[in-house]
This record gives sequence, structure tokens and C-alpha cells, in this order.
Amino acid sequence: MLRPWKVVLAQRLQPESDTPLYMQIVHAMIHEIQRGRLPPGTFLPGTRDLAEALAVNRKTIVTAYEELVAQGWFQSLGRRGTIVSSSLPESDAAPRAPGLPSAFEPERPIAYPFRQPPERPLAVPGGAWLKLDEGAPDGRLFPADLLARAYRTAILSASREGRLLYRDPRGSPALRRSIALMLHRERGLLVEPQNICITRGSQMGIFLAARVLSRPGSVVLVEELTYEPAVAAFRACGASVVPVRLDAEGLDVVDVERQCRAHRVGAIFLTPHHQFPTTVSLRPERRLRLLELARQFGFAVIEDDYDHEFRFGSQPLLPMASYAPEHVLYLGSLSKLLMPALRIGYIAAPQPLIDSLAHEVSMLDGMGNTITEDAAAELIDSGEVRRHARKATQIYAGRRNAFARAVETHLGGVCEMRLPQGGLALWLAFRDHAALDRIERRAPELGLSFAPSHSHMVHPGAERGLRLGFASLDEADAEAAIAALGQAARA
Repeated sequence: MLRPWKVVLAQRLQPESDTPLYMQIVHAMIHEIQRGRLPPGTFLPGTRDLAEALAVNRKTIVTAYEELVAQGWFQSLGRRGTIVSSSLPESDAAPRAPGLPSAFEPERPIAYPFRQPPERPLAVPGGAWLKLDEGAPDGRLFPADLLARAYRTAILSASREGRLLYRDPRGSPALRRSIALMLHRERGLLVEPQNICITRGSQMGIFLAARVLSRPGSVVLVEELTYEPAVAAFRACGASVVPVRLDAEGLDVVDVERQCRAHRVGAIFLTPHHQFPTTVSLRPERRLRLLELARQFGFAVIEDDYDHEFRFGSQPLLPMASYAPEHVLYLGSLSKLLMPALRIGYIAAPQPLIDSLAHEVSMLDGMGNTITEDAAAELIDSGEVRRHARKATQIYAGRRNAFARAVETHLGGVCEMRLPQGGLALWLAFRDHAALDRIERRAPELGLSFAPSHSHMVHPGAERGLRLGFASLDEADAEAAIAALGQAARA
């Protein structure tokens, strides 16, 4: 086990006290062990180092260590040093987490107000659960050696060129150039590097958009089924969120106009390429009508294009930002294209808006991760990202088909499913709400984890269903998970 850099005693030494200094140190050390800050097996600082840190005579520390060894709290390993004993004395206040330091628990209630977290739990994976995500990629598919090589190149280059200090909050110039070129060539966006701001994933991009486009009392429109963290971001910034209807062809633009006449709308958040969660693509004529409404009523369009690269068969529609950049703030992500752990998203927008976003980044994040961003730029420029996208799309197409067959087999009479032409998830619409209730109620006992139906619903009258990702599971796990859902539905 590593030695601690420095032992800080919670109890201050009092030279004027009647209690000898070495006994004060003994009591303080026992207290640190009981709090869990010095777990069993921890190497203690040398007596000379600790004496210097506490500004006492070294003999005082030697005496304290000898007393703690005699009591059984410490164990001497000769020349290797002294450690906290693995067999601690019996105590009413024994360490709470043997082997590991426990989280600090204040002994008194918090005496100041703070914002409580919402009731929804954090979506933190873990345990033995089989996770049915909402459309995550399979991070195992991207070759680790390519990523390692890109990181090495980025580190050496940044060190050689003196780019390891604090940098532009807009992100790495290399990655901004690479993304601007990619968006221009492949998605028709007329953007330059100054139109790009790098973010830590698309969720950070959504929050930044909420910060610069909404304020207390402003109105933001969202689809009645949508990405719940986006709704939370707008509400956290003080905006009122108003739902807009969906139908089989996506966003109902007639309802958008109705809401614009009823409210002073500042922005609309939508996912037109593959609607989240239903996967429907917004038809071209509706896109054009929505942009006409944006011009007429003066609101911003926040276009979240979170999985543009994954399309099976037909060509993807160009983003709305490609033909109305003055009205659209475009959000994208490399996390789904490469792997979620990289945490790279981006915003494409007019330069004045990018400047505003950069100020928000400077307060929230300071700057991006130069090494990771330069490594991603290297992967884009070398063509590895494009090659990986082609390979991954073929794999995901096969998993989509297998997942759909499993749904037909085990849930065919319970829900309706339309095979999506792109993206990484399926939408299962349940007309039998009792069956859906049984699935959600029994999921924990079946070892399944997924986003509940209500998490997508902005109002209670919206369609109920489950968004289930197929890309991150192999066919055997997917078959087992869907079979368990079918078992729960018919219980």
C-alpha cells in the first residue's frame, strides 16, 4: 500500500496541556484510525518526517509509535516501516470500513441550506445488473491500441509545442478544425473552427445551451417524449418547459405554432434525426416549417444530433443546421462514435454564441482536456474514426435485427415496435399499460436495469413505452434480457 503523502491530525496538539505530547499524538492517531482515515495496512510516515510535519521532537514521535505498537494499533515491520495493524484492538468506535477509508460522515447535521438533489436516482451502472441502456455504443469495439497510439502522439506533440498549460475554453484548436471539416464534408454545415465549442459530452452541451438561451421565466418547448436530462437542465436554469405533441411523423409543428402564440418562446429542444426516445425521423417538410416558425417568432432551435453516424440502409437527412445556421444551435457527440469514456461532445453555432458559450465553459470547466481532444483529432484526421464507424455500423445492424427478432418472439403480443433505420435503440410502445407496469415492477428481481417509461414523459398523457438500446449487448445477453421482459409482462 502506498504511504500517505502527509498525515493531518484532526486533533490539534496543545503543548501547554497537562497531557504529554506523545499521548496527545497517540490519542489523535487512534481517532484517525477510528474515523477510517488510516485504514488497516496503511504505512505510516517515518518518525523523522512526522516530527518535522508536527513540529515536535523526533523522540516524541518514537515514543508515540512504540505506545501504539504496544496497544496493538500499529505494527512494526522493521526496516520496511510501521503500518496500521490489520488486527485492531476491540473498540466501541471500531473503523467502519476495514481495508478501505470510509466516506467522511459529519458528526453533526449540516448547518447551512443547500439545493437537494431531485428524486430521480443517478443513472450509475454497477453491480450484477444486466443493463438495457437507452442507446449506448459498445466501447469494446474500438481498438485500444489505436487509442493508446493517438494519446501518445497527442502527449508528445503537446509537450514539444508547449501546449500543456491552460488553454482556450472553446477546446483544442486541432479538434475544432477536424470537427469543422467533418461537419462541412459529411453533414453540409458551413462552419469554421471559430464556430465550434468542445464540450465534455453532449449533456454538457445541452446544459451550456440552456445557460445561454434560457433564464428565469423564459419558455422552452420540448417534445412530449424527450431526453429527461435535457428537461432537467432547462429547469435548473429557471426556464419553464412546455411539451409539444408528437405523432407518427415526429414533432407536430402545428402544435409548435399553437404554443408560440400562447407563450413567448425562447428556444425549442428536439432530436429530429432520430427522435429520442421514439427513433422517428422528422420529415423534411416539417423541418422547413419549424424553421419558418423560428424566423417568425424569433426563437432558437437546439438540434441534438446525438447518433448521426449510425444509419442502416438509407442516407441520413442533412441536419437542420446545414440550411439555417443562423437559427440553429447544433449539438453532436464523439462519445457514441468512439466510446462514452472519452467524454467528447461539441456545439456548432454562430461565432457570437460560441463566444458566450466559451465564457460559460471558463466558469464551469476552465478548459477542456487538451490531450484527449488532440488524440481524438488524430483519430479523425487519420481516417480511423471513419473506418471504425463503417465497421461498427455493420455490427450494430446485425444486433438491431437480432434484438428485433427477440422482441417479436417474447413481447410481440404486448407492445408495438417499428424497426428504426438508424440509431442504437428501439422504441417499444405499450398499449397494455398493465403489462408495462408488471415489467417495471418485476425488473429488479429479474436482475434487469433500464430507464422507466415515465422518465421520457414530459406530461402524464404522453405515450408510454420503453427505449431499449441494442448496440452495447451481444446477441446472447440481448436474448436473455428480452426473454426476461416477456416473462415479466405475462406474469
